[in-house]
Amino acid sequence: MQYAFFNPDSVVVELQSRGKEDAIREIIRNSPVFRVDIDRQRLEEAVLARERVQSTGVGHGVAFAHGKLAEIEEITVALGISRQGIAFDSPDGKPVHLLFVVATNPGHHIDYLKCLARLAGMLRREQFRSELVACLCREEAAEKLHQAWALADRLAAAS
Repeated sequence: MQYAFFNPDSVVVELQSRGKEDAIREIIRNSPVFRVDIDRQRLEEAVLARERVQSTGVGHGVAFAHGKLAEIEEITVALGISRQGIAFDSPDGKPVHLLFVVATNPGHHIDYLKCLARLAGMLRREQFRSELVACLCREEAAEKLHQAWALADRLAAAS
């Protein structure tokens, strides 16, 4: 499966929004990785509708907001970095600093779950999360994500 993320267009640094709905909208509207042929408003609605069912904050300053639309051909992921933190109703009660927005096709459920599992595995390390939050530009954050994903690929292939 080809993934459309981990390039500078997939990262929004210095999120300004403090609430989760506004932060999700800010990422979708400001991340060029969500192509112009995707109806961004419908994507926002899909992600926000899912978020209203249950918070996608997982703790440790991380959330994986996600939505599904039939016109999305490949899994698309954007990361928003918030140094001040976003109120997100996470299980640990802490604000989110790394907000991933994942867009996928409803028919790609297995690939979507594999993607989420890989992201969650990468973000288990506190040092890696801190390094991402400290990134000053989107190129730096995208490179760190790309390297971590490639390492996870190599480890998976070796096992």
